[in-house]
Amino acid sequence: MPRQYLKKAPLSAASDASETHATVRTILEEIEAGGDAKALEYARRFDRYEGSVLMSEQEIEAACAQVPAKLRRDIDLAHDNVRRFAELQKSTLTEAEIELSPGYVTGQKVIPVATAGCYVPGGRYSHVASAIMTVTTARVAGCSHVTACSPPRPGQGIAPAIVYAAQLCGADRILAMGGVQGVAAMTFGLFGLPPAHILAGPGNQFVAEAKRILFGRVGIDMIAGPTDSLVLADTGADAEVVATDLVSQAEHGYNSPVWLVTDDRALAERVIARVPELIEDLPQPNRDNAAAAWRDYAEVVLCDTREEMAACSDEYAPEHLTVQAADPDWWLGRLRCYGSLFLGEETTVTYGDKASGPNHVLPTSGAARYTGGLSVHKFMKVVTWQRASREASRAVAEASARISRLEGMEGHARAADIRLAKYFPGRNFDLSCDE
Repeated sequence: MPRQYLKKAPLSAASDASETHATVRTILEEIEAGGDAKALEYARRFDRYEGSVLMSEQEIEAACAQVPAKLRRDIDLAHDNVRRFAELQKSTLTEAEIELSPGYVTGQKVIPVATAGCYVPGGRYSHVASAIMTVTTARVAGCSHVTACSPPRPGQGIAPAIVYAAQLCGADRILAMGGVQGVAAMTFGLFGLPPAHILAGPGNQFVAEAKRILFGRVGIDMIAGPTDSLVLADTGADAEVVATDLVSQAEHGYNSPVWLVTDDRALAERVIARVPELIEDLPQPNRDNAAAAWRDYAEVVLCDTREEMAACSDEYAPEHLTVQAADPDWWLGRLRCYGSLFLGEETTVTYGDKASGPNHVLPTSGAARYTGGLSVHKFMKVVTWQRASREASRAVAEASARISRLEGMEGHARAADIRLAKYFPGRNFDLSCDE
């Protein structure tokens, strides 16, 4: 039986940055030319905030004091999990060297990026977890300076829980500025900040477009589109749990796709019937977001076999992939394209989004076909080095000279020639590229 769509999305969630490109480019150019004053002008316009943009120690302490003790403990737990997972990742990157031939030694070093700018969304939702995921990971990597940037709320400033998380996780400075102006301030080194060498963290389409435009001048984690999630469920899955998980991710935004891939028609039909009921029970604006996402972007796919289910999932290449099916080890070994994998009903994307440890900044819009999510590795550079004795350099010099001449790069060839002449005077070497 061919793959069947029991629910087909009428719209595509593919990000179209062209709609905001001109606006974002103009803002970036004006802020770079106008410096602090122009950034403040945009902050007053878009953030509607008149307070100080660089938080002082006293302001940070006052904000942290507003965070309830129970919430502090939750943030502490999440930070500890993310920190320990990042430390595990860092341990997999090692410096090494190899003697390729007697006297010719090559190697690699691992060097942290010097300065990181971490964007923490704080508009519709206060993304405390994004502060934990980005700042902690940059700090574990060894970045010498980490700026946390988050949109302030009019008359209030940054949400106190975000301030507490950024401070706990090791931010050197906290910038109360949102959107393109916040990204620009970190990149251009405004307000006395060191210019960021890498930008990380999720954001709306304007933040994503700013990162896209600035990429190359500054490093970025990835260009993210709307968040997306897929559930793989077999006949043993609990339809209520599956439906709840889908709704939990649809509430991210009106264009956040959720997908169910299953080999059980009855399960699929129960989920399709239950999701609208669960959405109706959400508060606003979550209800409208989830309803639009389910109506316009969600899909339910019926497959014959688990192999076909896995193949279908790999085609979607979801940001979040949940397996609620028998034999989780089979799925772990078979699945190839996802940002983060959640095996079994006992874990859920919510855990990964908030507190379990692996990073929640993940590839969207099919990018999981070629990349993974934010990790400590993103904040580190693997660079190479080499050294050689004069005798060891001879064979490499001869080969390099001949390859250079074959390519038409005579200057390169002569850099090898001069060393052969200096180190081995009186010897004749055939350095032409002719047979």
